[in-house]
Amino acid sequence: MKTTEKFNDLLDKHHLKKTGPRLSVLSILNSREVATSQPDLEQMLGEEVDRVTLYRILNTFEKSGIIHKILDLNGTSNYALCSPLCTSEKHKDEHVHFNCTICLNIYCMDEVQIPAVSIPKGFKATNKNLIIYGSCDSCNKKGKE
Repeated sequence: MKTTEKFNDLLDKHHLKKTGPRLSVLSILNSREVATSQPDLEQMLGEEVDRVTLYRILNTFEKSGIIHKILDLNGTSNYALCSPLCTSEKHKDEHVHFNCTICLNIYCMDEVQIPAVSIPKGFKATNKNLIIYGSCDSCNKKGKE
């Protein structure tokens, strides 16, 4: 299936209109190995999408379960595509995130699940998030050169 068809199907699944700006945001997020901040998305999109429209797209995508948000070391929101199992009612992206303290990239480690955590009686968890800080493979290789 072509990438464009995949994105059209994704927007259909979440009952969202297929617009050029939405497809462009999906294309950028899909092409990156790391989570991407709104300022970086603005720069990559250029004049194609204004800041307010981008904010609305990210907000809509997050509420719909298309993307998830990860905060970086500076508290800036970064975004990555969700699992196809995510919906507006339930995000199933309960994987570990790795935040490199050297290059500042954030990686979704889909293969590393967040371990089960027992919380006290009376509390109800609605979301899990685990961020590991350290140096990524790329930065470690640069340090050995």
